[in-house]
Amino acid sequence: MPSTVITNDPDEARMFAAHQPGGVVCKPLWNTTYRVGGQPHSVWVREVGATDITDAVAVCPHVFQARVSKEFDARVTAVGGQLFAVRIDSPDIDWRRRQDLMTCTSIDVPETVAQAAVAYLAEFGLNYGAFDFAVTAEGVWYFLECNPNGQWAWQPADTTRAIAHAITEQLAKGPGT
Repeated sequence: MPSTVITNDPDEARMFAAHQPGGVVCKPLWNTTYRVGGQPHSVWVREVGATDITDAVAVCPHVFQARVSKEFDARVTAVGGQLFAVRIDSPDIDWRRRQDLMTCTSIDVPETVAQAAVAYLAEFGLNYGAFDFAVTAEGVWYFLECNPNGQWAWQPADTTRAIAHAITEQLAKGPGT
């Protein structure tokens, strides 16, 4: 059974959720704000069970992932072959929800994760990627997704400067590099 399903079939989503012993999270395929009563809202990553999944899933594709019991999140920003990583500690399953409660600190990327990120960029012909991971207490890094245009200016100032410099260098090289 895969650890991620993208579907708009409620039965497929329920079956997937029912077979995940550690639970399931649901997140939007595309995160955009919407309004309820004139107030902006966002859809955050949230835990769901098979019985929580309604037929409303049929309206558009949803992402369902096996829940990882994580110690912290990690964001690895890759620019060409350069990697910049931060540990994200947050009380929320989705650290973006209340960014005022999260903390970020620079961390090292395990060599196998670094190699995989660089290979991912090469496979998809990308020069940039914002990779998200859930890291367990045992130090296992679980890949969640790669955002080919993920934000990075919210990270610690030294990391932000380094990423900006790497992007500048990459742009100076020109296309196809």
